Amino acid sequence: MKMQFLSFVKNMSLSLNQIAQQLDSDSTRDRMVALANLRDIPAEDAVPLIKKVLNDQSLQIRSMAVFALGIKQTDESFPILLNILETESDYGIRADAAGALGYLEDIRAFEPLVRLFYEDTDWLVRFSAAVALGNLKDARAKQVLMEALDSEEIVVQQAAIAALGEIKAVDAVNAILRFAQSEDWLIRQRLAEALGNMPSEKSLSALKYLEKDGNPNVAAAARVALERLSTENI
Repeated sequence: MKMQFLSFVKNMSLSLNQIAQQLDSDSTRDRMVALANLRDIPAEDAVPLIKKVLNDQSLQIRSMAVFALGIKQTDESFPILLNILETESDYGIRADAAGALGYLEDIRAFEPLVRLFYEDTDWLVRFSAAVALGNLKDARAKQVLMEALDSEEIVVQQAAIAALGEIKAVDAVNAILRFAQSEDWLIRQRLAEALGNMPSEKSLSALKYLEKDGNPNVAAAARVALERLSTENI
């Protein structure tokens, strides 16, 4: 059903006026199609329309609108998303806002995202905050990401490993190598991908081990990472 909807949207092309009209429609489907059609609209024109549905009665519409603010970047995007983080009661929307802040790659989001990770009680929000911290590529995130490695939620561990790779925290290699034999293949894949951004002898050794992993996705990620490190002249 989702693929059919996406195919339907792809074949539709609406003008700015049509999008504005559909965003006022009583039909959730119409509003969803309108939001999807903003992908080809310049940010300056798109954001005023996105703002119209940030408080939509449909959580799915609101989620799409929040995500769109991370893609369609204007001076308004950051303060709007920050306000959502601080005032939104729905954990899914808070997670969306955290993710969108990561897409903005605005360094001002660093402290709010760290605070969100420590203070929010929902694992999905903490996961999204960890991913976003990686997207910011700020080395200051190392401490919080190291703590995220000890999360009881596997997806949060996955996000922390990936984010440590994004910030190129080479001195965190020892800490993430303990996941090399994790039963979760996605964790092993994230580990391989992260090590590709952490040039060191230990990274090379671990990747050669992961290259022989029984899961083809993990093995492929390790091969790609080894190729990347080969250009680092380790």
